[in-house]
Amino acid sequence: MKTTNSKLKISTLSAFFLLVLITFTGFAQQNPASKEGEKPTVILVHGAFADGSSWSKVIPILKNQGYQVIAVQNPLTSLNDDVATVERAISEVKGKVILVGHSWGGAVITQAGNNDKVKALVYVAAYAPSEGQSIDSISREAYVERKVPNVPGFTDPVITDGYIQLKEEAIVKYFAQDLPVQEAKNLAAVQGRFHVSTLTAKITIPAWKNKPSFFIIADNDQIISPQVEAEMAKKIHATTYHIPASHVVMLSKPAEVAKVIVKAAGIK
Repeated sequence: MKTTNSKLKISTLSAFFLLVLITFTGFAQQNPASKEGEKPTVILVHGAFADGSSWSKVIPILKNQGYQVIAVQNPLTSLNDDVATVERAISEVKGKVILVGHSWGGAVITQAGNNDKVKALVYVAAYAPSEGQSIDSISREAYVERKVPNVPGFTDPVITDGYIQLKEEAIVKYFAQDLPVQEAKNLAAVQGRFHVSTLTAKITIPAWKNKPSFFIIADNDQIISPQVEAEMAKKIHATTYHIPASHVVMLSKPAEVAKVIVKAAGIK
């Protein structure tokens, strides 16, 4: 009798799980994870001396327009670590992706953007390295070899155990000079530490060679020269926008940045 009851219980459980499986499969067929014409997910990639909260003003604008948004938290320990962080975020998405990179995040999306899910790249006051380039080689070639007028924001960083940070006064004066002073000081307090190895990490396969690219030049940038940004935008044949803002253009002009992301998301 006990054996019969056990078999009955097992049979009942099996039937239950089979019913759940059939129901779920039917639901998935009626509601596929990604449909033609669905809006892509926007993955926001912060740069050095920052974290995911640097996108806090752009996120609600995009979400109010119906976009799913992921703002990653890069460890800033190496190019490979940051790329792996972005790749994990891409793997969570069922449909297409728009990758948006600010500053150092531009180098990260250049490497991570080769995934088939990535529909377009958006560079926001960012680096867009070529194959074999690093952000250090871009800077040396521009500021040392070609004598492009340098910008002062990155000239006096603090380095502790191989990790770089900016002084509060540098954040206020050069990094986020168009934000209220207290907001800029808050950025200084939460800034991520950026490992020195990232400066010389080289890109292997630049995604912009095979993906539509958009580039926001921050015309008042004091961390990356706007001239250097313009040259990179031209090199990668990006659709280019100028916004009169500091390096943290996504915080001082979030609506304008969101508009560019939406245009990138709308490409066919």
